[in-house]
Amino acid sequence: MPTPLPPHRVNVTSPLGEHEIDELQTLLDRVPAPLEPLDVSMLDGYLCGVLVQPVRVPASRWLPHITDADARALPAGFDASRLHALAQRRHAELNDAIARRQWFDPWVFELESDDEDEPAAPDAVYPWVAGFALAMECFPELMQRDAHALTEPLALLYRHLDPDDLEDADELLAEIDTLEPPEDLSAAVEELVRATLLLADVGRPVPAAPKPAAKTRRPGPPPHRRRR
Repeated sequence: MPTPLPPHRVNVTSPLGEHEIDELQTLLDRVPAPLEPLDVSMLDGYLCGVLVQPVRVPASRWLPHITDADARALPAGFDASRLHALAQRRHAELNDAIARRQWFDPWVFELESDDEDEPAAPDAVYPWVAGFALAMECFPELMQRDAHALTEPLALLYRHLDPDDLEDADELLAEIDTLEPPEDLSAAVEELVRATLLLADVGRPVPAAPKPAAKTRRPGPPPHRRRR
């Protein structure tokens, strides 16, 4: 059985640079059909969904979903070592940020649009949110936690999905209806980070700092007694 995540114990590695993100996308594009690999934005959201789980998800369980959403096996002879290494570095980077409740930069990429009046935020963040939702489907432990505490952060994420995909989620849909749309892509990205850290508070709460031990008064000398 997976063990609970220890607080603040992470393997910190150097962040992936832009050329390495491009390399990772190229490697994902090379995964042969009929497998359906994630793209880098979906992968990023998926990793965040993995990392907010209340139990540690081993790499042997989460890595197969990167090269195929249904975790079908790679063909014999396909070398995924470099692909897996890059994904695990991003996993470690996100784990460090989430454990410390620090800002991180989601892999969300602005889309070109011919319509200047049409906001690009929903379409741009959709792959990231879809990846996060995939993690919730594959690893449902977090969703079994306090439903009330999950509603607000999930609404910030899942409002970018098609409502028809949210079955039996009346409370979540009601919360989504109360939200104002993000002003721009930057605001939408900030909400992704905020929602992730709120969900981490549910799945991976930071233990309260131990209270300082109460000072004990040393016994003094016995009271002086006068002789009669």
